[in-house]
Amino acid sequence: MHPETPRLRLLHTSDWHLGRTLYGRKRYDEFEAFLSWLSATMEQNEVDALLLAGDVFDTGTPGNRAQELYYRFLCRTAASSCRHVVVIAGNHDSPSFLTAPGELLRSLNIHVIGGGASPEDEVLTLCDARGEPELIVCAVPCLRDRDIRSAEAGESVDDKERKLLEGIRAHYAAAGAEAERRRERLGASIPVVGMGHLFTAGGRTVDGDGVRELYVGSLAHVAAGVFPSCFDYLALGHLHVPQTVGGVETMRYSGSPLPLGFGEAGQRKGVCLIDFRGREACVRELETPTFRKLARVRGDRETIGRRLRELADANAPEGTPGCLLEVVYEGADPVGNLREELEELLAGSGVELLRIRNNRIMERVLERAGTEESLDDLDVFEVFERCLAAHEVSEELRPELVETYREAVLSLREDDVRAE
Repeated sequence: MHPETPRLRLLHTSDWHLGRTLYGRKRYDEFEAFLSWLSATMEQNEVDALLLAGDVFDTGTPGNRAQELYYRFLCRTAASSCRHVVVIAGNHDSPSFLTAPGELLRSLNIHVIGGGASPEDEVLTLCDARGEPELIVCAVPCLRDRDIRSAEAGESVDDKERKLLEGIRAHYAAAGAEAERRRERLGASIPVVGMGHLFTAGGRTVDGDGVRELYVGSLAHVAAGVFPSCFDYLALGHLHVPQTVGGVETMRYSGSPLPLGFGEAGQRKGVCLIDFRGREACVRELETPTFRKLARVRGDRETIGRRLRELADANAPEGTPGCLLEVVYEGADPVGNLREELEELLAGSGVELLRIRNNRIMERVLERAGTEESLDDLDVFEVFERCLAAHEVSEELRPELVETYREAVLSLREDDVRAE
């Protein structure tokens, strides 16, 4: 590549979940610190376009503070050297809520794609400071079942999965074809970037992230081959663990920028910086600072006590947020006053104990029910399957019942994020 070829720099982020609480603990200070860091990072790195790949908010009806953080950040970005912002809706977002101020935001070169548009209308041509086209973005939002497939009486689980995957493939194919047509009309070798908010096959999740519980088996897990070959970079959201898709460096989940649950405690978090020279992309990961530490401590009484004393001794300096803590008790003996003991150990340290999971007590209850499993080991779908077994539902009926239950749960959650 010629050294004088103009450079285009993008920043890819996703899954902010503004407004999410952790066992009732509000985290607005952490969200605000992240957005301030992100603004400064974009300025320092002279970012030309920001790609936000869904789940801006944690619910479809975010509170005033969450909205204030979002719109204040957009205003700062519009006044910066960043020329474009592209936002797509995730499964936690209300498409209509996100797109409501669309006309106003477009005047600031902020493009929000919520849902319900044709694939062709999701394709954006973005221009440089001279007004020349420099980037084409296929901004595909979260594709919900009802938007891309029609249900038919008597169809099997395999039929539903096949139709869903075919709908996703067709949608991306149409968007990619429109991007190719635009690039050909322009007669310029400018990059095409795809966006999406979905679960790819082989994607890694962690417990408590609220992702994997929406799926049963392989349903809605799409293969890398679904995405058009014209994409020079693919910016994905939905999975909170930063990762590539199929080992391809230019197909990525940026992951959530903050640990959103104790399952993500200690996990590296960040954003992706993408440099284009022509259509060739070079990707770097930028790690986000730890604005407030999350810790999960598990073990017997002695192990937990020792670890808590270490945390208390190593707590954050005065004036900075302390650690948020989850304790998982796994000792052989039941302990009824565990919280009181641990609170006494942490007194004055600044470490905040948010949750205790006393597995021993739960295991004793389950032992009486004749099972060796812990309730914490089961998600809502596994509990449903245990109910089917307990009621001796035949094996022939179970797949359809499980799929119907999955669709009901997913539909309820989608209705909740769509609510105004």
